[in-house]
Amino acid sequence: MIFSRDIGIDLGTANTIICDKKGRIIIREPSVVAVDVKTKRVLATGDEAKTMIGRTPGSIIAVRPLQEGVIADFDMTSDMLKSFIFRSSRRNIVTRTRVVVSVPSGVTEVERRAVEDAVRSAGAQDVELIEESMAAAIGAGLPVFEATGSMIVDIGGGTCDVAVISLGGIAASRSIKVGGDAFNHMKKAHNLLIGKNTAEDIKIKIGSVSSYDGEGAMDVKGRNLTDGLPKSVEITSAEIRDVLAEPVSKIIAAIKETLEVTLPELAADIIDRGIYLAGGSSQLRGLPELISKETKMQVHIPEKPLDCVALGTSIKLRRA
Repeated sequence: MIFSRDIGIDLGTANTIICDKKGRIIIREPSVVAVDVKTKRVLATGDEAKTMIGRTPGSIIAVRPLQEGVIADFDMTSDMLKSFIFRSSRRNIVTRTRVVVSVPSGVTEVERRAVEDAVRSAGAQDVELIEESMAAAIGAGLPVFEATGSMIVDIGGGTCDVAVISLGGIAASRSIKVGGDAFNHMKKAHNLLIGKNTAEDIKIKIGSVSSYDGEGAMDVKGRNLTDGLPKSVEITSAEIRDVLAEPVSKIIAAIKETLEVTLPELAADIIDRGIYLAGGSSQLRGLPELISKETKMQVHIPEKPLDCVALGTSIKLRRA
């Protein structure tokens, strides 16, 4: 029997989420590819490839083909998507694949075309792009097609998209690149080189924007930049809070800048409804409270903040 296939893709710097037309998540894996540099053959993608980061022999590299929300390596991104799209279907014969894929609102036309070409190269016949902030707002259940203002702040692994949406369009927006600060801090403060997986683990376990009950420390292992030997240091919650202070301040500044250029009527709606956060980094301890304090507005987090963009692409598929 011949089938068609409709899928939505949240193509993120850290993770890629694929859902079907009914909003069911069918792929949730790291945006990582492991490649044999000699043969150029892709050895693994997603979860399997992530375990190889920093642990591969010289002939194998495990990399993230997307950096700060845009494609850094076209071929690897295409191969990764090809693997994910293939694994997302249980059917053997597919006549046509239709894809709605998210992109950061600040990308250039060249970068948008690169995403579309990568998805087509991965096997899709019909490709539609949707801005991440719009997809996040739709997935969060905001009334984006009504004549009322809604503010969404989508904080991902490499970018933060801030947008005010009304009548199905973006009335005001800001997109900034955030992330990577933990690496620089470890190099400067401890002369220690750590991997991306380790940096992510630190943020999840002891990361916060304000002090909290039960905060402590964790041992971080990496390579001593002086002698090249393995080294372990203890990192405290307060230390990571200092690291996160700069990117968090940039996020708050982007929110305020967006509000400053928002039409008064829409701003009044946001005061009544509050600000909505989405994306994995929206769950950073104390972040909603800090944004609320800085903007003097209520801040809400949807039931599934990590899935908002993917669910938004799914709803877009159903509306098409």
